[in-house]
Parts: sequence; C-alpha cells; structure tokens
Amino acid sequence: MIITLKANSKKKKAKHNLTVLVSLFLLFANIIGAQIKPSRNNVENDSIRSRQPKSSSSSNKAKKIKGDIDQYQIISFRNDTTFVDTTLSIRKDHKFNYLREDNFGLLRFSNLGQTYNTLTYNFENTELMPVFGARAKHFNYMEVDDIDYYRVPTPLTELFFKTAFEQGQLVDAFFTANMTPQLNFSIAYKGLRSLGKYQHILTSTGNFRFTLNYSTKNNRYNAKAHMVTQDLLNQENGGLDEEGVQNFESGDPEFLDRSILTVNFEDAENMLLGKRYHLNHSYKIINQNDSIAKNVLTVNQIITSESKYYEYKQTTAATDYFGTSFNASNLSEKVTLKTLYNEFQLNYSNNIIGDLQLNGSNTYYNYGYNQLVKINGQLITNRLIGNVVALGGKYHKRIKKFDILGEIGANVSGDFDGNYLKGEASYQLNKDIEVEASINHSSHAPNFNKMLYQSNYLSYNWQNDFNNIETQQIGFQFKSDKQVNLSVDFSTISNYMYFKKDAVSQQVSPFQNDETISYLRVRLGKEFRVGKFALNNTIEYQNVQDDNMVLNVPEFNTRNTLYFTSHLFNKALFLQTGITFNYFTSYYMNGYSPLLAEFYVQNDREYGGFPRFDYFLNAKIRQTRLFLKAEHFNSSFTGFNFYSAPNNPYRDFIVRFGVVWNFFL
Repeated sequence: MIITLKANSKKKKAKHNLTVLVSLFLLFANIIGAQIKPSRNNVENDSIRSRQPKSSSSSNKAKKIKGDIDQYQIISFRNDTTFVDTTLSIRKDHKFNYLREDNFGLLRFSNLGQTYNTLTYNFENTELMPVFGARAKHFNYMEVDDIDYYRVPTPLTELFFKTAFEQGQLVDAFFTANMTPQLNFSIAYKGLRSLGKYQHILTSTGNFRFTLNYSTKNNRYNAKAHMVTQDLLNQENGGLDEEGVQNFESGDPEFLDRSILTVNFEDAENMLLGKRYHLNHSYKIINQNDSIAKNVLTVNQIITSESKYYEYKQTTAATDYFGTSFNASNLSEKVTLKTLYNEFQLNYSNNIIGDLQLNGSNTYYNYGYNQLVKINGQLITNRLIGNVVALGGKYHKRIKKFDILGEIGANVSGDFDGNYLKGEASYQLNKDIEVEASINHSSHAPNFNKMLYQSNYLSYNWQNDFNNIETQQIGFQFKSDKQVNLSVDFSTISNYMYFKKDAVSQQVSPFQNDETISYLRVRLGKEFRVGKFALNNTIEYQNVQDDNMVLNVPEFNTRNTLYFTSHLFNKALFLQTGITFNYFTSYYMNGYSPLLAEFYVQNDREYGGFPRFDYFLNAKIRQTRLFLKAEHFNSSFTGFNFYSAPNNPYRDFIVRFGVVWNFFL
C-alpha cells in the first residue's frame, strides 16, 4: 500500500512538473514573439533570419537582418560546431522519437520510455574504467558527451512534443541565450509519463540540463560547464506469463485489449537516478600567429563529479520468477556509484607539426551497498573504493586532403588495469566523396555490477574477479551523398562478458566467455530519387563466429522508406509523406531481467522475422515541423509473433503525432 501511494505521488508530481515547464517555456516563446518566415529557396538549406520591426518612417525599406541560421551555433563535447537545423528531411523523421536520435539497430519495447533490445553492436572503445550497471536503463541517460553547448546572436527556444501510450505525453523544452557576446547559458527539460497498454508498465522520466559557455574577449580563457539531473522510473511486470503468451499469439480478438493479458507480477519498479557537475576550461599560455608558423600552447582541465544510484523495489517476493528471497515482502535494494574525475591536459598546436596533447587523470570511485552479505559461507563485500591514475595522449594533423588522428591511454596505478589505442585516417577525394579507415584496441574491466552485486534474492549475490575484456576493431567508411554510404568493421573480442541463466539455479548471472569471438558488420545506405519521390535505404549484414553462441545478432536488418515530398500553397507548406518498412531476420534474441535492468543471453527460442510498416505524414510551416505516424499498421494481419524480447511483445498498431517548434527573437 505504501508503494502504491508513492507511485501515485510520483505520477502527480511528474504531471505537475510537465505542466509547469511547458507553461514556462510557452511564456518564453510569447516574450520572444512570433516565429520568422524563412528563405524558401531550398528546403534542405533553410535560412532563419530575425528581423527588426518596421517603423513608421521606414515601413517600405528592407528590414535589417540581425542573424543568419549559421550564427546559432551548437558546440559538442569535442568542440565540433554545427548550427541549428530547422529543415524537414527523412533524417528528421528517423530522429523524431524518445531518444531524439536515429534508433536504427534498436528494438523498442511496448511502452515509451522502456528499454531497447540491441540488434547491432559497435565494439570501438576508449574507456579505461568499468561503468555502472543497469545498462538497459541507460539508453536515455545523458552522458558527458551527450551534452551540447551554444552560442546564439538572439534567444532561441525549441519545443518538442509527442503523444505517448495512454494517459501521458513526451515533452522536451529548451531555451538558450547569450547574456553577453562571451557568455551563453541554456536550460532544458525532457519529461515523459506514459501508462502503456499492458499491466503495470508505467514509465516516468525526467532529464534536466543546464549549461554555460564562456570565453574572454581575447579568447585566451574558455570554459564550458553543465549540471544534469536525471530520474528514470519504470514499473516492471516481468513480461507475459505462459498463459499471457499463448493468448497474445492466438490473435483472439478478446485479447486485443492488452490490459487483460496476464503478466508475471504487478508490484515491482526500478529507478535509475543521476546527478552530475562538469567543468571543462582552458587557458592559452602562448597565442602567437605570424606568416610562417602558428604556435598555441594551452593548459586544460576537465573535472566531473557524478553520483548515481539504481534501486529495485517489490511488494511481494516473486520466488517463482527470481528464486528464493531473504525477505517475503517489502523488498528494496539500492546500489550507488560516486565518481570524481580530474584530468589535466597540455595542448600544443603548430601548423607544421599539428595538434599534440599530453594528459593525465585521476578517477576516484566509490561503488556498492550499505551492508555485507554472507551466502553459503562466502562473505560478499559491500564496497569497491579506490583511485585510478591514467596517462594518455592525442595527435591530430591535416595534410591537404588527408586527416590523421591518433589517441592512446593507459591506467598506470590503481585496482583496475586498462589501456586503449585508436587511430583514424581520412581522405577527401572531392566535395562529395570521403574515405576513412580506423583501428582500435581496448582492454578494460567489466562493468561494476558484474564484479559485485547484492540482492534480496539469494541467487543474485556475487563477488567476482574477471579478466579484462580485450577488443580489437578495424573499420572502413565510404561516404558520398550522391553515390552510397558504406561502412565495414571487423572486431575480435576476447573474455567477452555477458549475463545468462545459470544451469543450476536457472537465475541470471554474469559469465565470461573463454573463446575469441569474431564479428563482421557491413552497413549500406543509399537514397534513390525520381522527381518528388525517393526511396531511402539502410541495410545491414552481420556475421558472428562464436562457438558458445553468447553474442547473438540478426544476420540482416533493413529499413526502407518510400516517400513523397512537395511544396504546397505557394511554398508556404512543405509536405513529406510515405511508408517505412523495418525488418530483421530471426535470431536468438536476448531476454530482459527487470531485477538487474540488464539483457541476458538465451538460446531456447528464436525471435524476429516479422515486418513492421509505418505510414507517416509530416509537414513544415516556417520553423514548425509537424509529425503524424501510424505505427506498425500491419500488426493485426501479419501474425502476432512480434516481440521486443522473450515474453515482451512489440507495439501494436497506434497513431501518434507530435511537433517541433523553434522560436527566434
């Protein structure tokens, strides 16, 4: 009863927060004023121009342009700069989702805000430290390199809205402005509440971001900082039980109301919460420019303080599902991780030598629980605490059309060994064609929850000492808008870590593979255009050589979109409409553990091989993009065999709509 009251309180709080934030940002929008009519010469090359109001004495004069779209700059964690894009393209349709990025290779669960099953993997890695567990809840967790910084000539607001599944909505509200030409701030909040179609799968999530971007007038000192708080709550039901699976696959009209299908339990929830403070600042010790050489010497510091916890709660122990439990009721378990990362860099740039960086870092970590556990006479510790010191370097040089990048890092002291080596070389053949080759070697410790885990359920308590995971990857890319986009990478993985049901307890536990896995991945992208019609294609082939069958992926995965675009009403409206086809071949799809918030390997039944058709109708009016989509409209006539994970069905047919709206002062 107590948990129910808390859940209701969270629902009301989330709904209230969304209402307040939307109201505040709409107020910002009203202050900023009406959106500005763009240049319509080319929809793919949109131009936003803020203009001064007419005066009575100059009403017939041309308006003064205050800022073009390329002045609304977005600066990434790696200092790559792009600008605000208000166009409508097929890429925008692919990114109009909960993650706000192209999710090709990810398979969504039935409710918005749940996890994603992974259909493809990238084993390139430059991490030296183990990471927090509960990886199934990290798809919407914004890391340091997910946060952008801004520089704008006038205030900018963006509102994102999309309908959810029963009694909820998804909103992402963003505002940024320069207080002075040197100081910019941004504030944003993405909030979701969605009840879902099945029993007990409510989601309630929030991502708050605040950033600062500052530079002195002489540009010798620069600082970028952010604060991020995130809470990701999911009710968990363990998927459909055996009776529920049979009724779902039968296609009986009685069970098209998914809320009457039986699930494994209806009293559990898990939450991932995180808070982070980040500062990246630099000072140019030498800033000399002449006709012969350009010498710049910069000292840089990056400091990040982050705390996060994962918590699982359940009213009554589900012993039939998770096995024997210490407690019969009111189960609650919580694991925390606190880290303090401090890095110093010395950067030297010369137009002859290139860009050279030397760096050293210290990472303090404190992971674990508040109690000791003893299982079958074995004492399981409650904390992993320590410091790891690492050294590294980077090199970058552009020689005419060649671009070379190298990066290296290694832990030199502390409890965790780790190292990586990364190299990239690209060549720009012409304005349209670029080729790139890459190599990566990595050795790093397994995630924290594979080394240490405690739970109310006896089988979910362990303390392990695994070997480092060793990966090597070589890759090649051919990029061309006119011809084709092709990427090929080949990886070998030794000591691969995975979760799987233990042969004795039949409960999920961590294991380490004793064989080397070979993994080939080929992805092809090409769009064909005939007049106002286009066919956009992304096709991926994967091949895994793995005797133990612990890395399972579909052999083929494809997304094909046939669509029509046209200007209407004297170019006042840009229309985009079409059908998207998604398909992946059957394979031994990973199962999902709601207790661990992790996916695990299963080799009992193959899933997949079901087509997904979506019809969409999108429109752009000035800086407003409207999206309407009939998702999986073929669900009722191509068979009820669609799953996102074993016992967890994919989404039925549903119509959803949304909008992205930009305001420029």
